[in-house]
Amino acid sequence: MKYTYIPQGVCSTKVDFEIEDGVVKNVSFLGGCNGNLKAISALVEGMPVDEVTKKLSGISCGMKSTSCTDQLATALKKAVEKSSEGAGSESQQ
Repeated sequence: MKYTYIPQGVCSTKVDFEIEDGVVKNVSFLGGCNGNLKAISALVEGMPVDEVTKKLSGISCGMKSTSCTDQLATALKKAVEKSSEGAGSESQQ
């Protein structure tokens, strides 16, 4: 299923991703540190959601209490929660 998440407290303004059978696919960020976020997207491609959230949760950026990767972990957790609640929407925030 495809998801869109609007991150809070970071430079990126949108994260699009898919989850298929518990696996992360097609992550793309709008804004933020382009090269780093492309690298993160490539690294998490094909990884189980649980593994990605475990590795990326709690990472900060500079003086911020969160980061684009922490926000991706948050987005993935929320998407899994929504899908387990039976939400049929294609776009989750």
